[in-house]
Amino acid sequence: MSTSSQPEVDVERLADVQAEGAWVLDVRQPDEYEAGHVPGAHLIPLDQLSTRHGEVPTDREVYVVCGSGGRSAVATEALNGAGYRAVNVAGGTRGWIEAGNPVETGTEPS
Repeated sequence: MSTSSQPEVDVERLADVQAEGAWVLDVRQPDEYEAGHVPGAHLIPLDQLSTRHGEVPTDREVYVVCGSGGRSAVATEALNGAGYRAVNVAGGTRGWIEAGNPVETGTEPS
């Protein structure tokens, strides 16, 4: 359990901001992402974040999601430590799906 106090939202709040065009970062592995993800989410696996963080916008909040909230909490802490405005999504993609929100499958559009 992390002792840090990183910003966090639930999947209901993510649904609201996602509908408004929020930038969503999925830090799971490609096979997990392809099986089902938040529509429009950008895939950067956690183990690649340190080398690909330049793909993350710095001019707005970034909502970070994984399977259930653990990896996204690590990514949120790292991004905020590097000056980004990242928010962890509690419940992750699993919670998103369980709440009945729309899901996309397949790879990220090019």
